Amino acid sequence: MKKGATNYIYGTAMTAKTALAAGSLALLLAACSGENSAVTTNTGAVQTMSPTETTNQLLMPDDLPKALLDGKYKEIYARFNQPLRDAVSEADLEKTGEEFTNGIHTFEKSSTIQLNGYDRRIWVSDEGNKGLLGMFDSDGVITSIQVQELTSSPETDSKLSKNKYALPFEGEWFVFWGGENVLVNYHYELEIQRYAYDFIQTKDHFSYKGDPLKNESYYAFGKEIIAPADGIIISVVNDILDNAPVGVMNPNQPAGNNVVIDHGGEYSHLAHLKKGSATVKPGDKVKKGDVIGLTGNSGNSSEPHLHFQLSDGPELFTARSINVKWENAMKPSQGETISSAN
Repeated sequence: MKKGATNYIYGTAMTAKTALAAGSLALLLAACSGENSAVTTNTGAVQTMSPTETTNQLLMPDDLPKALLDGKYKEIYARFNQPLRDAVSEADLEKTGEEFTNGIHTFEKSSTIQLNGYDRRIWVSDEGNKGLLGMFDSDGVITSIQVQELTSSPETDSKLSKNKYALPFEGEWFVFWGGENVLVNYHYELEIQRYAYDFIQTKDHFSYKGDPLKNESYYAFGKEIIAPADGIIISVVNDILDNAPVGVMNPNQPAGNNVVIDHGGEYSHLAHLKKGSATVKPGDKVKKGDVIGLTGNSGNSSEPHLHFQLSDGPELFTARSINVKWENAMKPSQGETISSAN
């Protein structure tokens, strides 16, 4: 996160040191980016070709890593949608692909998100130092492709919180951002948010039902958020409007309505709460499981969701993020559905 005009908190935008291309990001997803990276919807995505130009077989999503390693750039490019073709040439794809795959023998799938009509997949190289992201529409057409050099922070990755924490909600939730590289966890690149999570709720691979522009259409909106451990309330923000229509964000108040709890020198930050929903005030003592507010869409958020992180201080922009030691040895990661019942 950076303060000021380039404030970079939470987020949907996928940063990359090396990008093949970024087509229109066609998922309306949980986000809190402070760089005006509002999600766009690709209404013009059409399949430009059915079989590839050189084969009678379709290049399917799971085929992308091997096709890249095998240098099948023509076949890959044939599966680009038109906006992506407008953004990158086949020659650019080949040049970047050759540079990126140098030294890579295999890719392993890291995460899959099938949400709101789109399919987003991430693979990591055998050495763990490079990542590949592909986004596909319902026909398997490629709408976005990204390559990324992955860096790790082993010292802080291995240093877990001194306390154990429960999930800050009841029921089943979907991990949209979470994990220990920047492709599965957009927060990871910056130390102050490295181990943060964004949680949404889904049913049948959708995060909403009905009008996607209304907060009330989203399964997560208005759900109870609870204290993940015993503690004392340090601060509460409760008067920020929820963003409407959905997709319009508020970068001037990036965390939106939020509650900060002191758990004995470790501070949980629960952000983007619904306006007026906080049930606590500074100085209150809470027990694990006490309701502290409701999920909202306030602040720099593109969809109702919960941003959760632990920090070593109460100020979000100056403290360092702490890797969470979850109860039951849980380790939530992008693409997983997790449950408080586990």
